[in-house]
Amino acid sequence: MNISLVFIIILVFVCIFLIVKVFLIKKTIREIEKSFTYIIESDTNNIVTISSLDKDIKNLTINLNKNLMELRKQKLEYKNGNQELKKIITNISHDLRTPLTVINGYIDLLQKENKNVEQERYIKIIKEKIYELQELTEQLFEFSKTVDVDLEVKKEECCLNDILEESLANYYNQFKEKNIIPKISISNKKINKMVNRIAIIRIFENILSNVLKYSNGNFEVILNDDGIITFSNKANSLDAITVQKIFDRYFTVENAKESTGIGLAIAKQLIEQNRGKITAEYVNGYLIIKLYL
Repeated sequence: MNISLVFIIILVFVCIFLIVKVFLIKKTIREIEKSFTYIIESDTNNIVTISSLDKDIKNLTINLNKNLMELRKQKLEYKNGNQELKKIITNISHDLRTPLTVINGYIDLLQKENKNVEQERYIKIIKEKIYELQELTEQLFEFSKTVDVDLEVKKEECCLNDILEESLANYYNQFKEKNIIPKISISNKKINKMVNRIAIIRIFENILSNVLKYSNGNFEVILNDDGIITFSNKANSLDAITVQKIFDRYFTVENAKESTGIGLAIAKQLIEQNRGKITAEYVNGYLIIKLYL
């Protein structure tokens, strides 16, 4: 037999072998992809399985399953840690409520007694600080409800126009007390989104509470036709560096009369649970917060 013919036959068999090999490898890759996607999306305890007998691919699958098991372990530890943190925060907030209520009661009794100007000033300061502690306690309690970032939220079709109008109306008296006249611009177009209504109300409330703390009189809220909500207020006590950290859980504003507490951190977490985004920037002395849903 001609040597060239033998060489060609061998080459053909090698090509066929390689084609089959590549086909089997691609088939196995698809199996791994399908199995891995199912495991991640369904959060099951299954492992990646393949039909290939290839040693290298089997080793790859073994290592992949080891990493999956480690990931599940870390996720479980994280979830348990979050639940423990939630329990601790809830207990602390409840433990703080009782003594604060008692202290507040005694301060009310003191205010009925005859006092000089200096004593009146001290009692007023104490009263203000008790209020701040009570507010922070409530925020801690709210935070304990949202500490699990994997929390599933029930969504429904909601009209952002209506929720925003209701939230602003609820804060009418507080704005009036601080001599703030809001400038409101809400789109005539009904902006409907699939969100958790309670979460959106809490987001608006936390932002409006923050406005009351920092506004120097000017406040504007805009809901445009694209569903973007913009809150802006004059805030001389803030600066660009501070605003970059305003959504951090444990960050407080030291140069302000009152701290942000964790209200905006809660707002950020809630809007992310609703597949939205919140941003903040400081422009020409104005704090501008935008919500994208």
